Amino acid sequence: MLLNGRQKEGVILQQVEKPSFEVLELKELSQYYSDKQLEVASFIASYYITSLGDALGMMLPFELSAQEKNELPKVATSIKLQLSKKQKEALAVLKKEKVSLLFGDTGSGKTEIYMQYFQDILCEGKRAIFLMPEISLTPQMSKRLKEHFGDDFVIWHSKLTPLQKKKALQKIRSGEAKIVAGARSALFLPIENLGLIVVDEEHDDSYKSSSRPRYNARDIAIYMGKVYNIDVVLGSATPSLSSYVKFPHARLKGGHFVSKKEFIYEASPESITPLIENALKSTYKKDEQSILFLPTRANFKYLICGDCGHSFSCTFCSVGMSLHQHSRALKCHYCNFTQAIPQVCPECGSGHLVSSRLGTAEAVNIIKEFLPQANIEQFDRDTITTASKLKKALQRFNNKESDILVGTQMLSKGHDYHDVTLAVVLGMDNLLNMPHFRARERALSSLIQVAGRSGRAKDAKVIVQTFNQEFFENYSNSYERFLEDEKLFREGLYPPYKKLCRILFAHKNGMKAQEAMREMEQNLQKFADIEIVGAKKCAIERVANKYRFEILLRADKSTDIIKAIRASMVPLAEVDMDPIEFA
Repeated sequence: MLLNGRQKEGVILQQVEKPSFEVLELKELSQYYSDKQLEVASFIASYYITSLGDALGMMLPFELSAQEKNELPKVATSIKLQLSKKQKEALAVLKKEKVSLLFGDTGSGKTEIYMQYFQDILCEGKRAIFLMPEISLTPQMSKRLKEHFGDDFVIWHSKLTPLQKKKALQKIRSGEAKIVAGARSALFLPIENLGLIVVDEEHDDSYKSSSRPRYNARDIAIYMGKVYNIDVVLGSATPSLSSYVKFPHARLKGGHFVSKKEFIYEASPESITPLIENALKSTYKKDEQSILFLPTRANFKYLICGDCGHSFSCTFCSVGMSLHQHSRALKCHYCNFTQAIPQVCPECGSGHLVSSRLGTAEAVNIIKEFLPQANIEQFDRDTITTASKLKKALQRFNNKESDILVGTQMLSKGHDYHDVTLAVVLGMDNLLNMPHFRARERALSSLIQVAGRSGRAKDAKVIVQTFNQEFFENYSNSYERFLEDEKLFREGLYPPYKKLCRILFAHKNGMKAQEAMREMEQNLQKFADIEIVGAKKCAIERVANKYRFEILLRADKSTDIIKAIRASMVPLAEVDMDPIEFA
């Protein structure tokens, strides 16, 4: 329809009697949302306290011209997957439950179980969604699924070109694509005859959207299971405590490869020490490969003056700027403001500028100094910017054209490194000491995931740099024990035993943001079923030149929080239900 002289698209939710006043003429499009899509969108709008328009805006509609038959033809597949006895038992457990957790060690064969389940679903004439963090949508995984399922498989993620997305959407709408693997947005594709949703790496924080609507794709997948009356399988080697507590699980221990891992702990600040240097040299001399993990990309987290202590902060955000040597710039990872690397301190004029934390680029340069003949690759979002670069980097490593991969979280996701016999894990204490109720879970999960990339075919060493050896040593080989102990730590305070909600207020005028927060805080104090944990400045007070304040709520039930917020809303408030970030 034309609105103020502009063509606008809208969604017709229901038919009403024609009003007495003049109305605009609507032009009907050949697209529609299914009843199930509308039900899911309505839940997102209600639970995450956002508009129905925002919720529907994430969903891709069906095409009238591409309406499918009620029943897809059953697929007679000749694919033979040889599951072990343990894998068959695990699959049987999953099929008994509407929502279940596949708790399987790294390399234990979770993917084969998923694929067998997909195959069974296809034989019933139904379709499946295979949800993965975008970082896990690797060329290896895509190739594996393509080899098994051929044209029945399609992949969906943000790095597809417009033409690739158009072709994929055509296959999805026509029903040709029966298995859709993708990041969180794959949930909102127009898929008829859905029979199964698998959420791999269910613990991964990237399933949570950082912008409105701030939904969690894992939780939406579980809700969709109820709406579509289908099974939902969550999978992880390091499941979240929430999923472990809430859902029945099938446990898959060990891996396909019979090899040993030796954990070596070094009490040292984050650095390339003689122990690590010697281990890298030894591994290289044996013509074997190494991976080195750091939780920080770029060169360092912050640049400071070594004489007066001045830190280089973003002009628009109250955070330090990261040093990127390749682009010779300081960059803010919150608003993307960039400036040239300064030569002198603007406060005291000193040229003694230092950095406080080791990053991937600096680690590569250090290793090159003592292993100049080795081929070392930086493996993070700064260098792996396209799917093509990722594919080529992995090919080089698997073909042994590169000897050492130095990277961030990308190292641990969905890659098979068969000749890695050394994993070096730095920065664990930075993760463990973060002010977050899931800090222990995140740190231990990172260590287990990275360590799991080594020792696939041969015995391996894992060097862990930490001052908290007792913690990691106690749990690195028994994640179940950690989860059981973590229950005691969280009970009565944090999820899954309590519901949390964060309400954000941002404005260029800090007083207006603070006034909005205080007004809503007063409104919320009328509700006895919720606890106001705090109302204050955000840990990062300013982002993109806006001052930020927050209220943190806690309650036994989400319905109590939703009721209180809806009755207390003020214009500047943005709601983050089930938050995972508190900066």
